Amino acid sequence: MNLSDLHTPAVLLEQSRVRANIERMQQLADENGVALRPHTKTHRSVRLAKWQLEAGARGITVAKVGEAEVFAQAGISDIRIAYCVVGEEKWQRIAALSRQSRVSFCVDSEYAARRASAVFQEAGVAIPVLVEIDAGYGRCGALWSGDEPIKLAKLVAELPGLSFEGILTHAGNSYFGPQSDGETLEAALRRASDEERDRMIDLGVRLDKAGVQPAVISIGSTPSMRYFTNTTRGDITITEIRPGNYIFNDVVQVNLGVASLTYCAQTVLATVVSLHRNDDGSERFFLDAGKKVLTSDRAFRSAGYGQLLYNARVMVPMPHAEINGLSEEHGWVRVPGGATVEVGDRVRVVPNHACVVMNTQRNVYLVDGDEVVEEISIDAQSAST
Repeated sequence: MNLSDLHTPAVLLEQSRVRANIERMQQLADENGVALRPHTKTHRSVRLAKWQLEAGARGITVAKVGEAEVFAQAGISDIRIAYCVVGEEKWQRIAALSRQSRVSFCVDSEYAARRASAVFQEAGVAIPVLVEIDAGYGRCGALWSGDEPIKLAKLVAELPGLSFEGILTHAGNSYFGPQSDGETLEAALRRASDEERDRMIDLGVRLDKAGVQPAVISIGSTPSMRYFTNTTRGDITITEIRPGNYIFNDVVQVNLGVASLTYCAQTVLATVVSLHRNDDGSERFFLDAGKKVLTSDRAFRSAGYGQLLYNARVMVPMPHAEINGLSEEHGWVRVPGGATVEVGDRVRVVPNHACVVMNTQRNVYLVDGDEVVEEISIDAQSAST
């Protein structure tokens, strides 16, 4: 099958780039002596998760209990829910899951630890639990520098039905870019990466001194992995990384300096459905891909909603064209001069945020250039809880 046979809009995955991205991150993990546990919220596909495991990943990460259920049903045996799971119904589902896969999850409150303990004790299981840490992002987690994570780790270690596994954080602040005048993108990424690593190791040392040494110290976002190098203090070191977006990359990663366009494996194939000239001499054209595919997410340092490509084989951007607006079914493109397309032409777009795009689809297409290799199902697309 050729790309010309596909209905648009369609999400495409360049097979060679997906494979290369998987291998590149696995090599980083191996060189630093850490387990790679990729976050599958990026692709939500059993097929792609198994590619990552075959390349050397030691388990997977998910965000929802429903996603864990999908991957466990597919035979994946080690699943970490990197989320503060709260709710008796969800804990009961985790207890049931633990009978077919090794499943772990996070807490960041005494309430969640005690209530989960009661559910698991009644179910007759012991579930590995990680204390989620705020190492600088400011979202969920016990603050890394205080006593709260030590108290919580001790509580988890003591409660029946729970098994203290370690600590986990997400350096979402690695997406913020430079934070001071004169700071470069590279310096900002290095700072975020070093802070994530050093703060978690520091906490690991304090936990060890308190008698609750973490078997797992888990970090990682795709940007903070760009310059990651592991270190050790005594017996304490980073043991696990959990990047997700790296399997595809996107405009956010390109603009942050994490990846080049040639590393971007995901594109949206769209058709030009309308073209008009404006009074000021510029032209505007419209794609059949709007918010429902490209999403309304913005990229770091970008005014548009994705990068149009002039040549998708070598990833050359379309000059001057900007996707400057979206409605549900339309992408609005403005070109200061004359457009290089006509109504009926097909174009490729690198999305701003690859993860969200995948969650809009039931199926995507694995491609090799203009050839469609295989249709891949998005198995966890509807696993929202």
